[in-house]
Amino acid sequence: MKATFHGHACFVLERDGKRVIIDPFLTGNPAAVIAPDKVPHLDAILLSHGHGDHLGDAVALSRQHKATIVATYELAQFCADRGATTHAMHIGGAHAFPFGTVKLVPAFHGGRVEGDETGRYTTNPAGIVVTIGGKTVYHTGDTGLTLEMQLLAGRIDLMLVPIGDNYTMGVADAARAVEFVKPKSVIPMHYNTWDIIKADPAEFRRLVGNTSAVTVLKPGESFTLP
Repeated sequence: MKATFHGHACFVLERDGKRVIIDPFLTGNPAAVIAPDKVPHLDAILLSHGHGDHLGDAVALSRQHKATIVATYELAQFCADRGATTHAMHIGGAHAFPFGTVKLVPAFHGGRVEGDETGRYTTNPAGIVVTIGGKTVYHTGDTGLTLEMQLLAGRIDLMLVPIGDNYTMGVADAARAVEFVKPKSVIPMHYNTWDIIKADPAEFRRLVGNTSAVTVLKPGESFTLP
């Protein structure tokens, strides 16, 4: 599986001709190096939560690619009401799709949906565990350190974890999260997009030590799982 970083918390995962995007914040993302209309064909769009820097271009991409948005029930309904193709799930649930399997797991963060003026779409944030072609990726979403992460220990090939602090885990807690999960590989995310989430990925790598192999990607760069 190849994982391509598109800045902030946005990744494209692809294998065997299948391609999914996670948290497609491209428009307005100062770290993004690709425009939404330049994204190659997508099979699905996976959303961790509804804040603008994660929901991003999801609805437009769903319409453009006829790609299914996979999200918690309320967030999926919000997107469906705006013309997107959706599949609703919730925390603890898993579902097999043509591209692979998705399971939503707990994340501690805010649940408001960007653009919802009614408040009726407010939902729980989630982490996303996606398995494609036998490889499993855990995108933690925006979250603090949680004991629930230990339930995934030894089951994750690649962990995508925020290190930017303020709104999510900082470097020290993110390193401890890696200790909880024990993934084979880990990529830091959700840092340096703005000054308020400025962080040092080299310090994160130092704290992780030999627990997992740390790869630091610049926007537009890719990592291929061995």
